[in-house]
Amino acid sequence: MMMNMLIIFVMYLIGNMIFVSKYKHLLIVLLSLEFIVLSIFFFFMIYLMMIDNNLYMLMIFMVFSVCEGALGLSILVSMIRTHGNDYFQSYNLI
Repeated sequence: MMMNMLIIFVMYLIGNMIFVSKYKHLLIVLLSLEFIVLSIFFFFMIYLMMIDNNLYMLMIFMVFSVCEGALGLSILVSMIRTHGNDYFQSYNLI
């Protein structure tokens, strides 16, 4: 059980390191956010199974994470259509 928690913590840290570091592409940032959400999902799953609680909270969390992913992809597509690429340096976010 502790090994699983350690793996989930390492997944979370790796996702945060990729998100915080300065990458050129928006797609890599969105993928790192999805990786963080996946590690949080695994943490919730293990935690809720340990306390023998309902797993309905996982379904609600997955609904919100899918909505977050769809919103990120729609922003990515609109930026690519308006600016031609997904580089951070090629457009002004203000």
